[in-house]
Amino acid sequence: MTIRNWFKFFLNAMLIGGVITGILGLFIRWDDAFAKYFEAGQWGEFFAAFAFMIVMGFTVSVIAQMGYFAYLTIHQMGVNIFRTLTLWNWVQLLIIVIVIFDLIMFRFRPNAETTGQIWLYVILLAILIITAIVVAIAKANMTKKHTLISALFFMIVVSTLEWLPVLMVRADNVDSWVTLLLFPILAVNAYQLLALPKYNAKSDEDRLKLEARRKERREAAAKTK
Repeated sequence: MTIRNWFKFFLNAMLIGGVITGILGLFIRWDDAFAKYFEAGQWGEFFAAFAFMIVMGFTVSVIAQMGYFAYLTIHQMGVNIFRTLTLWNWVQLLIIVIVIFDLIMFRFRPNAETTGQIWLYVILLAILIITAIVVAIAKANMTKKHTLISALFFMIVVSTLEWLPVLMVRADNVDSWVTLLLFPILAVNAYQLLALPKYNAKSDEDRLKLEARRKERREAAAKTK
């Protein structure tokens, strides 16, 4: 990927993370972060809290992008270690099952103290899995069928790893952060997975155009001699 296209890719991913976190933060974190300023008419503090949500989304986006490029390296290493893509896909499926089991037994279950929390974690897990399946199918339709498992692995396992820091926090009102941060993580990861091929193709086109211009200049220079 060329630097220009990578920069566009990076900025778009950041904007997705920032916008989603800012907008959803108004609803999910309203009682904790916005209501008191709105009721008191403290608009400076209100917009400062909103800006904080956007910056938080930018941060999540950067983490998600680091996770994606790390996964690309791990994926290639996995194929090389296990020799065949088929065997590596089976390993990825096993890891997916382990990660979901870990989420349920060691992340959600200890925190689910009320019926409301139980339903919250059930819904969040369903959102994670359903989004991963939809994105993986879309990725497979856009490219090749064998990318289905890899896309599913990335959307579930890598997204969970990026979500893990807030899942490990033990504090009041942490459920709202757990809920809020899942959405920018999934959105940015889905964008990266589906949009990267387009940016790679555009980079190839740019390189071909640049090479064509260089060739024209060389030919023009040769004619003047």
